[in-house]
Amino acid sequence: MAGLMELCNLWKSFGEVNALQNVNLTISHGKITTLLGPSGSGKTTILRIIAGLDTPTRGTLFYGNTQIAANDQITLREKATLVFQKSVFFDTTVYNNIAYGLKLNNELSKEEINNKVSESLTLVCLEGFEKRRAKKLSGGEQQRVSLARALALDRELLLLDEPTVNLDPKNVSIIEETIQRINREKKTTIVLATHNMFQAEAISEKIALLIDGTVKQVGTNQDIFGKSNKYLTSFARLENVFSGTAKNTKEGTSIIDVNQHLQIEASVSSPGKVTVHVRPEDILVSNNPLKSSARNVFKGTIVGIADLGSIAKLTVDAGKKFSVQITKKSLSEMKLNVGSEVYLTFKASAVQLI
Repeated sequence: MAGLMELCNLWKSFGEVNALQNVNLTISHGKITTLLGPSGSGKTTILRIIAGLDTPTRGTLFYGNTQIAANDQITLREKATLVFQKSVFFDTTVYNNIAYGLKLNNELSKEEINNKVSESLTLVCLEGFEKRRAKKLSGGEQQRVSLARALALDRELLLLDEPTVNLDPKNVSIIEETIQRINREKKTTIVLATHNMFQAEAISEKIALLIDGTVKQVGTNQDIFGKSNKYLTSFARLENVFSGTAKNTKEGTSIIDVNQHLQIEASVSSPGKVTVHVRPEDILVSNNPLKSSARNVFKGTIVGIADLGSIAKLTVDAGKKFSVQITKKSLSEMKLNVGSEVYLTFKASAVQLI
């Protein structure tokens, strides 16, 4: 049987609702496999089945060459550990929370437990946190402790359910770097569930795209993100999505003809029909052209303004409608209103294929 684990024709039903439908997926040994999809697509259900917490309604599971029987979930629980979106902690120290699972193993000495706790905290950049109260930590620190608790068990298969959801950029970066380092240095097989396309693209070696309980596509980053993909577009609901024909330049970029009024330059080499998007926060707004190395500069007219608290969301017609975000302070200082002419500037590297 190829891979560390094989999911064959898996179904999972809750009453009349099919959470999973005919899922076939190979978990490659020593690799990072990402389950990418919107909320409710079945990602967590797959993780729970792999972890031995749920059983499939129909279908077959293999671990290595061994078929996992419906009443043999204990085998999976001994091989895998699952880190949930929101972990529960004992009202005690970080050390005690991490050491709890290790103490259940009567073969480990106190010194070995101490070393494993210390090593796992170092891996998540929380050295010296042993005596801190787990419940008093920030959300990002708690998630890193949850990851450390799982790492200390040193299981063959690490399962992560939206490990960076609602975290600040610093903690997201630390957790993503930790995931990659654990996989690289320990050769731990990792299955990650996320709705974040950028995270999936950044750290995955294999991606399974799930929609409505069905695996629509499995492949490498290039397979999923390197060309126009109707499945990604269907769930992402991205803003600033443009389709057109791309032609390569001598500089290694692509010029995308969206229409006769708009050409976008992207730092990718992907000729032919493509679909791309640009995040609103990656677009600079100015009253006059900026002195910048950015390849994309467009003049447009504001056709809509939405109040988002401290942020204003502008809709700008520049041959196509762009959504951009600026602070309320900038909106006031630039004296912008519906009908104002502005310049939009963004780098070729900000243009992402979907």
